[in-house]
Amino acid sequence: MFLRRAKSIQESLTKTRRSFFGRLATSLFGRGDLDEAFWDELEESLILADVGVDVTLEVVGNVRRRAEERAMRKASEVEGILRQELVRILSQNQQPYLPGVRDLSVVLVVGVNGSGKTTSIAKLAHYHVARGDRVLLGAADTFRAAAIDQLRIWADRARVDIVAHQPGADPGAVVFDTIQAARARGANVVIVDTAGRLHTKHNLMAELQKIRNVAAKQVHQAPHEVLLVVDATNGQNAIAQARVFGEAVGVTGVVVAKLDSSAKGGVILAIARELGLPIKFVGTGETLDDLAPFDPEAFVAGLFEPVAEEA
Repeated sequence: MFLRRAKSIQESLTKTRRSFFGRLATSLFGRGDLDEAFWDELEESLILADVGVDVTLEVVGNVRRRAEERAMRKASEVEGILRQELVRILSQNQQPYLPGVRDLSVVLVVGVNGSGKTTSIAKLAHYHVARGDRVLLGAADTFRAAAIDQLRIWADRARVDIVAHQPGADPGAVVFDTIQAARARGANVVIVDTAGRLHTKHNLMAELQKIRNVAAKQVHQAPHEVLLVVDATNGQNAIAQARVFGEAVGVTGVVVAKLDSSAKGGVILAIARELGLPIKFVGTGETLDDLAPFDPEAFVAGLFEPVAEEA
């Protein structure tokens, strides 16, 4: 039987690299002397890659200052400094996923419809199963019957159990029953899906807070992670989503879905710097295996360096 190898972070950045950062390596850093045109083009390339204006100005300012301190004259000498600056930004707020040891870990997953939330939950469940955990999913997005059905399908694919109520049921009751069932069945990881209506809906935010409170009453310090799934293809709009969810439920980390489908993977830098949120995972493809723990150095390398198959 042929087993497909999971995509790496570097492979998932192919579109971003070919569209923007590859241009830096081939044309910008390959030019001659450093001049004002070089710095202007560097700014433009980072902004077009959805790094964001504020983050771009910070990055270029820091890189230029260091280049001047070292009396650099050639464009080719700047690439190393740029890479170091990008790794620094991505590493500032990085924290491990589910730190500590406990009998039962509760993970809430939030995000708007269409962000890749359901598939990311399935990938996360598969990630845990591969590490020997016993996982139980909670279908707390009760507003859409399709959401419950979709989660059931993905639970079957990931070979994990699921607790679901009828459409329209109280999401808090689903969370309560899922945690109780996890204890009864000996599960050590609970992953809860939540409603994904537009982030401008204030009633949804109140509902998510209620779910969080139910979890906290059942398990000490729960939820232990609140992961926000953002669609990498949404670019800067993902920042607005992250801000609202963070204010409502205390997001602890971000899962960037569909990174392989986006030519603007630079948005990860904007999320990390502007929101101060750690990136916990990135979706690198369409299969259950295609979820990678975020590695700042691997990510930055992937922005500039093609993988062997692509080179």
